[in-house]
Order: sequence, then C-alpha cells, then structure tokens
Amino acid sequence: MLKIISLFAIIFAVIIFAKEKKVTKNNLTDFEKKVVFEKATERAFTGKYNDFYEKGSYKCKVCGKELYKSDSKFNSKSGWPSFDDAVEGAIKEIPDKDGHRVEIVCANCNAHLGHIFKGENMTEKNTRHCVNSASLDFNPKKEKLSSSNIVEAKEKFAYFAGGCFWGVEYHFEKLKGVLSATSGYMGGKTDNPTYQQVSYENTGHLEVVEIKYNPKEVSYETLAKLFFEIHDPTQANGQGPDIGEQYKSAIFYNTDGEKTIIQNLIKILKNKKYKVVTKLIKTETQFWDAEEYHQNYYKKHNKKPYCHAYTKRF
Repeated sequence: MLKIISLFAIIFAVIIFAKEKKVTKNNLTDFEKKVVFEKATERAFTGKYNDFYEKGSYKCKVCGKELYKSDSKFNSKSGWPSFDDAVEGAIKEIPDKDGHRVEIVCANCNAHLGHIFKGENMTEKNTRHCVNSASLDFNPKKEKLSSSNIVEAKEKFAYFAGGCFWGVEYHFEKLKGVLSATSGYMGGKTDNPTYQQVSYENTGHLEVVEIKYNPKEVSYETLAKLFFEIHDPTQANGQGPDIGEQYKSAIFYNTDGEKTIIQNLIKILKNKKYKVVTKLIKTETQFWDAEEYHQNYYKKHNKKPYCHAYTKRF
C-alpha cells in the first residue's frame, strides 16, 4: 500500500513540475524569477507600477490570474505598489517563519507577491497589500464603443482573428493609418483569460488582434481586405500549422455597416472561387489583452511570420 501511495506521489509531483515549467517559461527576466520564485524584493521606488494609477486590473506575472483592481490601489508612499483589497480568492496569506510578517502569494500558482500589513489606518479598509511590481502585469480597461459613437470617434477599433495573433499583428502594424495592433483574446466565456486557458481549457476564445486606427487615413474596407490577404480564409481547422478552435478565421464587427463591407468582400472572393470559411461575429464580448510577451512578438525577436504571408486577392 505504501508503495502505491509513493508511486502516486511521484506521478503527482512530476505533473506539478511539468505544469510549473510550462507556466514559468513565459519570458520572465532573471530578476522577476528571483522575486516570484525565490521571494526576493525589488528596491523601493524602482518598480514599474509604484507610481502608476491607470484604470484596469493587475494580473499575476506567472500564471496571468487577476489579483487586484485599479480601484483598490492607493499611494502609501512606501515605495511599492499598494492595494487595500484583492480580488476575492486570488490571494493566499502565509505567516513568515519569523512570526513578524505575513507573506502574500498568488492563490493559483503560489508566486510570491509581497507582504500584507493591517492596522496602519491608511485607508478605510485598514489593510495594505505591499506588492512587487515584478510580480505583476497590468491589463488596461478599455471603453467599449457603442454603435452611435463609433461613427463620430476620431479613433476606431476593428477585431480580426486569423490564426496565431503574432502574424496578424505583424502585418497590420505596417499599414498606414493603423495606430496600434494588440494581440489578445475575444469571443469566449471566461473573464481575463490567460494563454494557458485559451489553449488548453476550451474557453471559447479566439486569438484576436485589436486594431486601433484613424478612419481619416485608412478605411475599414482596406483593413478587411488586408485581413483576407494575410491569412488563408479557406482553412477551416485553424491557420497554417496552428490547428484548433482558437486559431479559426473570424471577424468581430461593430456595426451593420462593417458587416455589409465584409459580406461584399467575401462575395468577391467566392466569385473568384475561394471557399471562404471566415465567421462573422457581432462584437458583444470584451477584448482581453494577451500577456506582454505576446505583444510585438516578431519585432522583439527580429523574425518574420511563419504562417502569415501577403497574397493579393483583390
């Protein structure tokens, strides 16, 4: 019986180790690894998020789970990001061995965050989560455009899914009039999903690129044409070697006008004998930014897309 228990313990440990390796390979710097795994502390007033108060949420640097809302952040003048509350169930408290302080870790992956202090009377909640910036990623809050104000907006947004978002982002960033291209997730049922969840937990999200553009410099039709020319809109099971639901071809449209433009382009392609399988989906779900290491991937690594190449079709 003891041999069986020992065998199960070994198997469980191997599985946990494999999962941790998979999670922790996401381009953490040596210093970030020291903080989240070895419980090091960054120097006061040096962290990225110390004097930072944009609207959004803060995620675990290791696993991507949401930990804090920007509404709970306050200036404690301590030199480290401070929060007086955490997302319910996101934080685990562990008393230090010396009995003087209480460590806080991510409840999902046990990554070290910092320490929690109570009774300082800095806010009404009388609690301060003192967190290392190196343990966090920030997800900005985006204002959702309605059909009425999209028409008058100086900046507009478009959402395209065409396989791995690295390649889609790469091509759109080169188009004049595009202000930014952001890799992320859209269309699923899970809030603030991580790459791991989208890839392995069937959340329903697609890998999507959010295009912010100036409508005075580039039209939505031009954007849509480029989309159909940088990926294969006839491949039904993914894109190139990337096979799976999250890699399927789709366009999330904001207005009926955008939908009509897409339908007209698909009609042109079908008349040219292309069997287009691209899905048209009404923009009703939130776009979530992907992890920082996914953004500008090819530019960061000085490479070119492996499954996205321009092919003139119009």
